Amino acid sequence: MDEERALYIVRAGEAGSIERVLRDYSDKHRATFKFESTDEDKRKKLCEGIFKVLLKDIPTTCQVSCLEVLRILSRDKKVLVPVTTKENMQILLRLAKLNESDDSLEKVSEFPVIVESLKCLCNIVFNSQMAQQLSLELNLAAKLCNLLRKCKDRKFINDIKCFDLRLLFVLSLLHTDIRSQLRYELQGLPLLTQILESAFSIKWTDEYESAIDRNGPPLSPQETDCAIEALKALFNVTVDSWKVHKEGDSHQFRVMAAVLRHCLLIVGPTEDKTEELHSNAVNLLSNVPVSCLDVLICPLTHEETAPEATTLDELPSDKTAEKETVLKNNTMVYNGMNMEAIHVLLSFMEKRIDKGSSYREGLTPVLSLLTECSRAHRNIRKFLKDQVLPPLRDVTNRPEVGSTVRNKLVRLMTHVDLGVKQIAAEFLFVLCKERVDSLLKYTGYGNAAGLLAARGLLAGGRGDNWYSEDEDTDTEEYKNAKPKEELLKPMGLKPDGTITPLEEALNQYSVIEETSSDTD
Repeated sequence: MDEERALYIVRAGEAGSIERVLRDYSDKHRATFKFESTDEDKRKKLCEGIFKVLLKDIPTTCQVSCLEVLRILSRDKKVLVPVTTKENMQILLRLAKLNESDDSLEKVSEFPVIVESLKCLCNIVFNSQMAQQLSLELNLAAKLCNLLRKCKDRKFINDIKCFDLRLLFVLSLLHTDIRSQLRYELQGLPLLTQILESAFSIKWTDEYESAIDRNGPPLSPQETDCAIEALKALFNVTVDSWKVHKEGDSHQFRVMAAVLRHCLLIVGPTEDKTEELHSNAVNLLSNVPVSCLDVLICPLTHEETAPEATTLDELPSDKTAEKETVLKNNTMVYNGMNMEAIHVLLSFMEKRIDKGSSYREGLTPVLSLLTECSRAHRNIRKFLKDQVLPPLRDVTNRPEVGSTVRNKLVRLMTHVDLGVKQIAAEFLFVLCKERVDSLLKYTGYGNAAGLLAARGLLAGGRGDNWYSEDEDTDTEEYKNAKPKEELLKPMGLKPDGTITPLEEALNQYSVIEETSSDTD
């Protein structure tokens, strides 16, 4: 009945009555996402009627009402089949100011029309394969980038930027060709990075360092949403960058990593929005070539090198770490380097562990990121070792028992999800410089057996990667308890069927093989 009445007015009425009836329809169906199949034909005709109205010279308020209803109807894929034509797509492009070559974002009264048109395009492109093909034909990605360039430094049009970016994300998600076009032809990496800089109001103090206002207000909801959409679009643009990284791109990736470092050190309007912002930053950092992640840490600024410093040994016992890590003016410092961003990543990882669900989607990206950072950058690895695997003092409880980060990660080493337990074990193994004896000290043999078996290291040794030979000191508590660890050894069968330490069993089999090879 609603569609029939609206269709009648749209076909025969004047602008005022059309606006009223469509506004009523929009108010009633704003939260509708499932539609009755019996009214499908009426909804198709209503869509067609709305496009015809949008061709006319009607007031801006009537245009907005038409577009709001079109956005609601475009949630139904079946309705879009007959109305997704090149002519109708061009109508929406014109209303979204995507066909304009000059600076045409001066009339504030037109902004709601631009935003609603972009929303419609987001739904239509996402739900219609024909619209996706037409997007390629109409070069929609280039038009969206052009619109972004017009408004990148103008904060009063955040909604336009937000839905422009969302449409770029949808296009690049659905078409690998558009990812390549954005990356190279349209210079999407610097453009989208500049959008992030604008959203965060970044002021650069050095080539890859930004000023952090610790007493400043949180990001506004609009700035946060805009930043999240830019992060998602950048993820698609850079998704294969670690494979095809060119030396000449290092500077641009470092700039982006520095912007993401800034992102990790600021907060959104709510705790949930901050977590969503940081989650998308983590995902994007995973696409950055690991050699460019050195900008996540930086030398202390003049203010941070002030004499006030507190070693973590002076903090409460549950916050202690090795003395190399200190707090200077509330800044986490290790070996003269600002480690705030890495500390945020570590805290983010622990929160994801504590959630206890969706580990593959929510936890593995940050664990993989920290693993690769630790493998490639010595100071990051040493800082994380300080925080995750401090010198052992509690040697009475099993490694998986307790509430420390180490205990939580050790529990993950026997998780039912193979991917989760592999990356948790890999992270700890890298922190131990891929030394089996060090890993066993912190995790126990049973928890580490899966990784060691996969690496062929059940008998001991170390991994393939080279690490600096920095000192790994043992506490008095561990030295006293260490002899008792000999109660548990990897065992194997000798040729005669008796049990013996695995290393000795392997040696005996080697002797037999050598003897066999010497005889005909």
